[in-house]
Amino acid sequence: MDFKKDNKSFKVKQNEVFQEALKNEDYIALVKKLKIKKEDALNNTVKLLECVEELNNCKECSNLFNCQNKVNGHIYFPQELESKLIFSYVPCKYYKEAKKIMNERKTSSNILSNARMKDIKITKNRASVIKWIKNFFDNYSPYKSNKGLYLHGNFGTGKTYLIAALFNEIKNKYQVNTEIVYVPELLRKLKENLNLVGDRLDYLENVPLLLLDDLGAEKVTEWGRDEIIGTILQTRMNNNMPTFFTSNLKIEELEKILSITKESEDTLKAKRIIERIKYLTDDIELLGNNYREDAKNI
Repeated sequence: MDFKKDNKSFKVKQNEVFQEALKNEDYIALVKKLKIKKEDALNNTVKLLECVEELNNCKECSNLFNCQNKVNGHIYFPQELESKLIFSYVPCKYYKEAKKIMNERKTSSNILSNARMKDIKITKNRASVIKWIKNFFDNYSPYKSNKGLYLHGNFGTGKTYLIAALFNEIKNKYQVNTEIVYVPELLRKLKENLNLVGDRLDYLENVPLLLLDDLGAEKVTEWGRDEIIGTILQTRMNNNMPTFFTSNLKIEELEKILSITKESEDTLKAKRIIERIKYLTDDIELLGNNYREDAKNI
């Protein structure tokens, strides 16, 4: 084998790729921004072009659902180490945000599992919600229809905690199953593994008490809205199953959010979701301080 000849051929090909890359404005901009030496750019042209492609994907991306990169939530990116370019997958801001939320929710889940009605902090702005919750508890029966609650208001007012406390009291008294589902996480997990959809939907359609938490915070897609949320609500409406929602959005605002997806704008399908929510729930607004800054006050 003629190694010199092969090496010369490789260098020629490498230079051809480099010269072609110099016609790419994004490639040139990246090399200048990172202050990459010409020799390093020449030796790593293919990797840098892959980096450019992933950065361009990120320009059109607004969340992890739409990530087009090879590793979800990461960017193939160079870093200089001991005068050499080292390429690795670096987490993007949406991945970091999602991980932070997941960690917060793990902590929050422990708080929610121990929530009790006797521990609810009574304030003026919570009066109507607490009255509703107490009335629901006093009149609840596993054998009759019970209308749920659409509880909306600003971030961190304890909406989820209030409903979790109600669920825990009913679960302890009547030994019924309850479920609190963080909607963005539900849709993400089902999208990642479509094999879970059938069993998960069946459970959520039939669990005696269901809370769809933070509705409207998810990236709206036709699939998530119509095939997942719509299907769950339709079945629960048909069977008069108590269904609860928390959201930062008023129901009119939620309708607007649900009407627009990346694929299209469909006010009719959004309205169908809203009509199901209205049928299943009473609508109460909860405004106030952000109690998440002090978990003891939740």
